[in-house]
Amino acid sequence: MVLSRRFLGPVFAAIAAATLSSTAMAEPIPKTRLVSCGDESCLLITGQRENMKSLVSVNGHPVAVEGRRAWQARLPLNAVRAWAEPYSRSVAVTVVQPDGITESNSEASLPIGLMGHVPNLATLIVTAR
Repeated sequence: MVLSRRFLGPVFAAIAAATLSSTAMAEPIPKTRLVSCGDESCLLITGQRENMKSLVSVNGHPVAVEGRRAWQARLPLNAVRAWAEPYSRSVAVTVVQPDGITESNSEASLPIGLMGHVPNLATLIVTAR
């Protein structure tokens, strides 16, 4: 079966459009970093939500957030360690709309070594901000 160029052009255009639209619709993944909060360290988690009234939970625990659609939550490391398994490399971040529909459910990577020893660390790059 031989396909003409006239047929292949629209086919490739449709495939490209479907790929781009699915990529554009992907939810941004929450990000984490260590920050100081008073005398202790906290994990700052930042993310996006469609509705400013949507609720955010980390590993199944509701957390207070600041912000509207772009939100952030500061969690004491004691709480993060209590809610996560030893040696975890990520936490589950769930955003639920006020009507109970799950808006997003994603894994946020934890800073290296936060939950325990990393035995096979090949390289660690530290930068000043």
